Amino acid sequence: MEELMPGRTGEGQPEAKRQSPLVSLEKDLDFYASSIREVALEILVEGISAAPIFIAHQHSVSIGEVILDRKELNTEWTIQASTFEEFVEKGIIQPEKKEVFLKNYKKPEEYMCVFVIVPEGANFVFYPYKKREK
Repeated sequence: MEELMPGRTGEGQPEAKRQSPLVSLEKDLDFYASSIREVALEILVEGISAAPIFIAHQHSVSIGEVILDRKELNTEWTIQASTFEEFVEKGIIQPEKKEVFLKNYKKPEEYMCVFVIVPEGANFVFYPYKKREK
Protein backbone atom coordinates (compact mmCIF):
# COMPACT_ATOMS: atom_id res chain seq x y z
CA MET A 1 0.00 0.00 0.00
CA GLU A 2 2.85 2.40 0.82
CA GLU A 3 4.26 2.21 -2.69
CA LEU A 4 0.86 3.08 -4.15
CA MET A 5 0.48 6.14 -1.97
CA PRO A 6 3.84 7.88 -1.64
CA GLY A 7 3.89 10.84 0.71
CA ARG A 8 0.45 10.41 2.24
CA THR A 9 -0.65 13.40 4.22
CA GLY A 10 -3.53 14.15 6.51
CA GLU A 11 -3.47 10.94 8.54
CA GLY A 12 -4.90 11.17 12.03
CA GLN A 13 -7.12 14.14 11.36
CA PRO A 14 -10.01 14.10 13.84
CA GLU A 15 -12.63 15.24 11.31
CA ALA A 16 -11.93 12.14 9.23
CA LYS A 17 -13.60 10.04 11.97
CA ARG A 18 -16.81 12.10 12.11
CA GLN A 19 -18.22 11.03 8.77
CA SER A 20 -17.33 8.08 6.59
CA PRO A 21 -15.42 9.19 3.51
CA LEU A 22 -17.71 6.89 1.55
CA VAL A 23 -20.55 9.40 1.92
CA SER A 24 -18.61 12.01 -0.05
CA LEU A 25 -17.37 9.32 -2.44
CA GLU A 26 -20.92 8.34 -3.38
CA LYS A 27 -21.76 12.00 -4.04
CA ASP A 28 -18.66 12.43 -6.23
CA LEU A 29 -19.24 9.16 -8.12
CA ASP A 30 -22.78 10.31 -8.96
CA PHE A 31 -21.36 13.65 -10.13
CA TYR A 32 -18.57 11.98 -12.16
CA ALA A 33 -20.64 9.06 -13.50
CA SER A 34 -21.08 10.19 -17.11
CA SER A 35 -17.38 11.08 -17.46
CA ILE A 36 -16.28 7.78 -15.91
CA ARG A 37 -18.68 5.82 -18.13
CA GLU A 38 -17.37 7.63 -21.21
CA VAL A 39 -13.76 6.71 -20.33
CA ALA A 40 -14.76 3.11 -19.54
CA LEU A 41 -16.46 2.75 -22.92
CA GLU A 42 -13.44 4.30 -24.65
CA ILE A 43 -11.15 1.75 -22.94
CA LEU A 44 -13.46 -1.05 -24.12
CA VAL A 45 -13.97 0.21 -27.69
CA GLU A 46 -10.27 0.91 -28.25
CA GLY A 47 -9.45 -2.61 -27.06
CA ILE A 48 -7.19 -1.36 -24.27
CA SER A 49 -8.90 -3.65 -21.75
CA ALA A 50 -12.13 -5.55 -21.22
CA ALA A 51 -11.96 -4.61 -17.52
CA PRO A 52 -11.45 -0.89 -16.82
CA ILE A 53 -10.76 -0.02 -13.19
CA PHE A 54 -11.05 3.45 -11.69
CA ILE A 55 -9.08 4.47 -8.63
CA ALA A 56 -10.75 6.85 -6.16
CA HIS A 57 -8.42 8.55 -3.69
CA GLN A 58 -7.80 11.73 -1.73
CA HIS A 59 -4.01 11.62 -1.75
CA SER A 60 -1.75 10.72 -4.66
CA VAL A 61 -1.32 7.26 -6.10
CA SER A 62 1.11 5.79 -8.58
CA ILE A 63 -1.24 3.74 -10.74
CA GLY A 64 -3.40 4.75 -13.68
CA GLU A 65 -3.87 8.21 -15.11
CA VAL A 66 -5.77 11.11 -13.55
CA ILE A 67 -9.03 11.76 -15.38
CA LEU A 68 -10.90 13.81 -12.75
CA ASP A 69 -8.87 15.95 -10.35
CA ARG A 70 -10.59 16.91 -7.10
CA LYS A 71 -8.64 20.18 -6.86
CA GLU A 72 -9.63 21.28 -10.36
CA LEU A 73 -13.26 20.21 -9.92
CA ASN A 74 -13.65 21.33 -6.29
CA THR A 75 -14.75 17.86 -5.19
CA GLU A 76 -13.55 15.45 -2.49
CA TRP A 77 -12.13 12.62 -4.60
CA THR A 78 -9.69 12.30 -7.50
CA ILE A 79 -10.40 9.56 -10.04
CA GLN A 80 -7.72 7.80 -12.05
CA ALA A 81 -8.31 5.37 -14.91
CA SER A 82 -6.53 2.05 -15.04
CA THR A 83 -7.08 -1.52 -16.20
CA PHE A 84 -7.24 -5.03 -14.83
CA GLU A 85 -3.97 -5.71 -16.64
CA GLU A 86 -2.15 -2.86 -14.87
CA PHE A 87 -3.48 -4.05 -11.50
CA VAL A 88 -2.07 -7.53 -12.20
CA GLU A 89 1.23 -6.08 -13.46
CA LYS A 90 1.61 -3.95 -10.29
CA GLY A 91 0.78 -6.94 -8.07
CA ILE A 92 -2.42 -5.47 -6.62
CA ILE A 93 -4.38 -8.38 -8.06
CA GLN A 94 -2.35 -11.52 -7.41
CA PRO A 95 -1.94 -13.92 -10.39
CA GLU A 96 -3.79 -16.69 -8.53
CA LYS A 97 -6.75 -14.31 -7.94
CA LYS A 98 -7.13 -13.15 -11.57
CA GLU A 99 -9.88 -15.61 -12.48
CA VAL A 100 -11.83 -14.94 -9.27
CA PHE A 101 -11.62 -11.19 -9.90
CA LEU A 102 -12.79 -11.49 -13.52
CA LYS A 103 -15.59 -13.88 -12.51
CA ASN A 104 -16.90 -11.24 -10.07
CA TYR A 105 -16.27 -8.27 -12.39
CA LYS A 106 -19.57 -6.67 -13.36
CA LYS A 107 -20.54 -5.38 -16.81
CA PRO A 108 -18.50 -2.20 -17.39
CA GLU A 109 -21.36 -0.71 -19.40
CA GLU A 110 -23.56 -0.83 -16.28
CA TYR A 111 -21.12 -0.59 -13.34
CA MET A 112 -17.95 1.31 -12.66
CA CYS A 113 -15.29 -0.80 -10.98
CA VAL A 114 -13.75 1.51 -8.40
CA PHE A 115 -10.67 0.74 -6.32
CA VAL A 116 -11.25 2.95 -3.29
CA ILE A 117 -8.15 3.95 -1.33
CA VAL A 118 -8.49 5.36 2.18
CA PRO A 119 -5.82 5.58 4.91
CA GLU A 120 -7.22 2.42 6.54
CA GLY A 121 -6.82 0.36 3.36
CA ALA A 122 -8.33 -0.20 -0.06
CA ASN A 123 -11.07 -2.27 -1.65
CA PHE A 124 -12.94 -2.80 -4.90
CA VAL A 125 -16.48 -1.45 -5.23
CA PHE A 126 -18.83 -1.95 -8.16
CA TYR A 127 -20.96 1.18 -8.34
CA PRO A 128 -23.92 1.24 -10.76
CA TYR A 129 -24.35 4.04 -13.26
CA LYS A 130 -27.70 5.64 -12.60
CA LYS A 131 -30.37 4.52 -15.04
CA ARG A 132 -31.19 7.30 -17.46
CA GLU A 133 -34.66 8.13 -18.73
CA LYS A 134 -35.04 6.97 -22.34
